Amino acid sequence: MDESVTPSNPLANSIFLNEKEINRSVPTIPTTDTGITPTQTTTITNQTVTGQNGARYSQEKMRQIIATAIMVHEHPFSIVEDEVWMWGFQYANSEFHKIFNKTARSDCLAIYEAEKKQLKALLQGVRKISLTTDMWRSSHQIVEYMVITCHFIDAGWNLQKRVLIFVQVPALRRGIDVADAIFKCLKTWEIENKVFSVSVDNASYNDSCLRALKDTISDNNSLHVGGSLFHVRCCAHILNLLVQDRLSKIKGIVHKVRESVKYVNFNDSRYKTFVNIAKNKRLKEKKLIIDCPTRWNSTYNMLSVALKFKSVFPVYKEREPHYNYEPSSEDWRKVEKICKFLKVFNLASHVIFGSEYPTANLYLSEVCRVK
Repeated sequence: MDESVTPSNPLANSIFLNEKEINRSVPTIPTTDTGITPTQTTTITNQTVTGQNGARYSQEKMRQIIATAIMVHEHPFSIVEDEVWMWGFQYANSEFHKIFNKTARSDCLAIYEAEKKQLKALLQGVRKISLTTDMWRSSHQIVEYMVITCHFIDAGWNLQKRVLIFVQVPALRRGIDVADAIFKCLKTWEIENKVFSVSVDNASYNDSCLRALKDTISDNNSLHVGGSLFHVRCCAHILNLLVQDRLSKIKGIVHKVRESVKYVNFNDSRYKTFVNIAKNKRLKEKKLIIDCPTRWNSTYNMLSVALKFKSVFPVYKEREPHYNYEPSSEDWRKVEKICKFLKVFNLASHVIFGSEYPTANLYLSEVCRVK
């Protein structure tokens, strides 16, 4: 199917090609002769190249594709200056012109602005919009960011969600500062009079944040249902708090089990000794698993698997004199009780988090079952 550049292309009016960039060729990379030759001969006219079977090559469309790939795969803009990457494009089509860091950046911004304009027009036709916020900390920077996502039902009664903004949060993270950042975002998108609810976790600053935001919005607009549903607490965070509270009761026992798993898995010699004992006891389970202490469901998995090996640890202690973390019989009884408790929450979390879009009809029944 023929494809050509049209005036409606979002990059058409915002990107200007630099003649120096167009005329500069991709560096030649020495290769062995594979005997493969291009299957089409192309000539360029107004940046649109007609090749085999009448197909057209567009440099502008190619730049769109590259910019999209950069954003989707989170590549740095400098990837377009990678010699091998550009050489590959040049080999695929000899009329491809190398682009540069600044050009890739402007292309990405142009696509962003075009998408933003489309979303803004879509939101104008929506009556009620719910928001969710979450915090994220960069792995290589000592800064925190907040992402604001809007959720709404479109004209076809389909649930939709879109990320509105990704913004840096002040170090002190005061509620009023977060509220100001959210309201500024709403004003930018012109949806401050359409907010139905805001879902947040139970962090202390969120209470003052939602109070301030509610007051600001209600000063100019009437809230839906009188604002009674404005502040919604995150179900997942509530479940996590309940579980962490229960786990804190057996913190010492969890530590013993965790250190036991670490000890056994430390090297092959210790692991093989443990496995041989388990085989002699005809246990089907083969491996202990370590948890991530901040994730209660992984702690549950660690405890439930270790519980199946409870008869192995006393024998293992006799063969490993340096092993000092063996849980007692009473400890295992407590682990068994806590695992029964956590199993209910684990099943609920699978229902809630197993859905791409957990709506009230899913999570409310699970919360009732937990209760």
